[in-house]
Amino acid sequence: MKTDILGIRFDDLTREEAAQAGAGLLRSGSFHYVVTPNPEFILSSEKDPEFRRILNEADLVLPDGIGVVYSAKILGTPLKERVPGIDFAADMLAQLNEMGGRLFLLGAKPGVAEEAGSRICTQYPNLVLCGTHDGYFDNEAPVVRAVSQAAPDLLFVCLGAPKQEKWMARWGALTGAKLAIGLGGALDVFAGNVDRAPEKWRRMGLEWAYRLSREPKRIGRMAKLPLVLTRSLGARLRGKGGRS
Repeated sequence: MKTDILGIRFDDLTREEAAQAGAGLLRSGSFHYVVTPNPEFILSSEKDPEFRRILNEADLVLPDGIGVVYSAKILGTPLKERVPGIDFAADMLAQLNEMGGRLFLLGAKPGVAEEAGSRICTQYPNLVLCGTHDGYFDNEAPVVRAVSQAAPDLLFVCLGAPKQEKWMARWGALTGAKLAIGLGGALDVFAGNVDRAPEKWRRMGLEWAYRLSREPKRIGRMAKLPLVLTRSLGARLRGKGGRS
């Protein structure tokens, strides 16, 4: 079931249900991609029809930000729960480990993907890290070629939105991967450069506040949360949004 939140159609799934759906995509014979929108995505998509189309055409659209969950409640169509991209990624790594499959990491600053890959392989020893590439490139063709030659099953694309989503939609099928996931700054988390909020903060939906306390420069991005909530209230009053 899909839930429309300001023009983006989210899958209404628990983390466990999302993991089951992702496992099916990962074990399929064709390419699929997953997006994890937060309030910034929603606002950006209002000014970028291509970005909105790509988000809505994804095989899974998971609510990463707590602002998405709050917006759904305001609209009168609550989602089952927030499904953070980093958690979905971990669930897919567990599946890949079970398969003995191949992983490619794309994005972040030079050296970060390699460190992330090393740590991932320590935690998931049965998967194969078949390649990495940083996110600092202008010519996309050689990168696509490198990913394709590595023959991954699972591809993490961490280039920031909307670049990563547009990259997956344009090039993903050419990489040979079964599943690509747009994951923003996740490689820095996997590499140990950025700490996630403690579990109690996450349970209360305050991971954004924890990150803001650690990175005050994020205040401009966090300011978009109340804007999305206000727009959701307006949409509710106009009778827009809902299940499909």
